[in-house]
Amino acid sequence: MAARWITFDCYGTLLDWQSGFFGILKTIAAERTGDLLEAYYRNEPTVEAERPFPSYKQVLEISLRRAASEVGIQLTEEQARSLPSQWFRLPVFDDVEQALSQLRSAGYKLGVLTNCDEDLFAQTQRSFKQPFDLVVTAERVRDYKPSLSHFRFFAQTSRVQLADWVHVGCSDFHDIAPACELGVKCIWLDREGRGQTHTTKASLWLVTATELPAAVKRFCLVRVERGAVRRRRRHYRRRRHLQ
Repeated sequence: MAARWITFDCYGTLLDWQSGFFGILKTIAAERTGDLLEAYYRNEPTVEAERPFPSYKQVLEISLRRAASEVGIQLTEEQARSLPSQWFRLPVFDDVEQALSQLRSAGYKLGVLTNCDEDLFAQTQRSFKQPFDLVVTAERVRDYKPSLSHFRFFAQTSRVQLADWVHVGCSDFHDIAPACELGVKCIWLDREGRGQTHTTKASLWLVTATELPAAVKRFCLVRVERGAVRRRRRHYRRRRHLQ
């Protein structure tokens, strides 16, 4: 039987990077932390797209420097490196471990496709109770989502069939759009509470990871039912041919 895979975006989907970043940057920006974070989010995709390829530690530092300049905050060298130096502070969402455990018990392999460096993810991995079966980092593919590189590398390495692959992410831009472009079934985990009125190509919309095991099971039931229908049709055609 072919392996069935669930892949995840990590930061924002499995880890609460917004509250983590806010806690780290609050000591720098105080009451202006929200403004600094918004400026950071605006700058990060631009820095990731620059060439030559920057490591994610460089992305974190450069994006923060540019964001601070935009909002008029002066950074020391130590403060500019505060995000990668305190990466271990990013917390796992409370609903994640139980969902991962249930998916493993149901026989799924679990992977992570992340815009991160190998050593930064190694820190993150220690926050989880069990290791993932396959991790694809930006450092490994020398590219950042929403490029298709993570997804293509994962498909080539795992040899997964599209019918056996579900991807889970909180970002349309970074995850849902590129996964759907390749025909991967997608679950949008709406961590930001944007609601079902938000336009997305995802097959399912969820608000908590607690719902994930049941949602994935529904995907598989649909696949089984479609397979059964195809088998009945083939059987019916053979019977007609023999009559």
